[in-house]
Amino acid sequence: MTDAPADNRKAELLSRPVEHFNITAFDARPVIDAWENMSFTSRDAARAARIYNMALEDNDCTVFLTLAGSTSAGGCMHVWRDMVKNNMIDAIVATGASIVDMDFFEALGFRHYQAREIPDDRVLRDLYIDRIYDTYIDEEELQACDHAIYEIAEALPEGPLSSRGFIHAMGRFLAEGGAKKPGSLIEEAYKAGVPIFCPAFTDSSAGFGLVKHQVERIKAGKPYLSIDAVADFRELTEIKMQAGASGLFMVGGGVPKNFVQDTVVCAEILGQEVEMHKYAVQITVADVRDGACSSSTLKEACSWGKVDVAYEQMVFAEATTIAPLIASDAYHRGAWKARSPRGWARLFA
Repeated sequence: MTDAPADNRKAELLSRPVEHFNITAFDARPVIDAWENMSFTSRDAARAARIYNMALEDNDCTVFLTLAGSTSAGGCMHVWRDMVKNNMIDAIVATGASIVDMDFFEALGFRHYQAREIPDDRVLRDLYIDRIYDTYIDEEELQACDHAIYEIAEALPEGPLSSRGFIHAMGRFLAEGGAKKPGSLIEEAYKAGVPIFCPAFTDSSAGFGLVKHQVERIKAGKPYLSIDAVADFRELTEIKMQAGASGLFMVGGGVPKNFVQDTVVCAEILGQEVEMHKYAVQITVADVRDGACSSSTLKEACSWGKVDVAYEQMVFAEATTIAPLIASDAYHRGAWKARSPRGWARLFA
């Protein structure tokens, strides 16, 4: 990366950062109210907003946020952060990429960039630029993120640890001076006692850093840290068993969606009958016809004993266009002001 023309070309492509949506600066209530009198996806989205507000108004309800896909890189990073900061979310289940490659990455001072021009992807590879549809990431900066994960792993005791436990350590690292950009989702969740689970944690930059940690420890004949996915499931199920009523705000589908829904079944296997998730909203573009988890409807989930059907809404739309407006609507309606913080992270202190 020392060739001047290449450096100039890279700088040209990485010149326009993605700016994140601010739910507190934009009042979406008139939009949601108008959508309620329309049809198709507009009315579905309005009903989803009503259900999410119902969950926030229910004093007995714990609200889970699930994140799949690249909405954080695409401009929704502060949406999720502000939902946590304003006591609108009590626990998070996400892909590793959403938490590490996107949120932690920006907390270290790096940015995502708008791809206003998309050359041949072989050119991008030569420039060490990674592409997510119309968004760019500097691969050299992403490798710095990998190294930060390695350093955090090196500072922790050896042995198995849930992803929740490792992300808690990431939050502590940021809060104690590691953050170049304050107020990330990880840091705010750490401060608020909101646990974050990534059941496929190593499918991200975390994986590279943790593999480096293990390989070096093995070569040195020393014990190493590992991520225990079963502990993730056990810990998340423990929250569900203690929470009682629960609501789901699901962005995309995949592993995070199924993981949080399965806590109802897992509790039953453990001998404790719990309520199905009482409120549920999913925003997805996945087609239902292949029977995949990402696209399985919430009504379908009821047949598995996971989600009640009284207050559920599928919204078939690209999430960056819908989720910020639903979150803004809920923020400005203000039900979160009367909620008691759940602080579920205390269960694992």
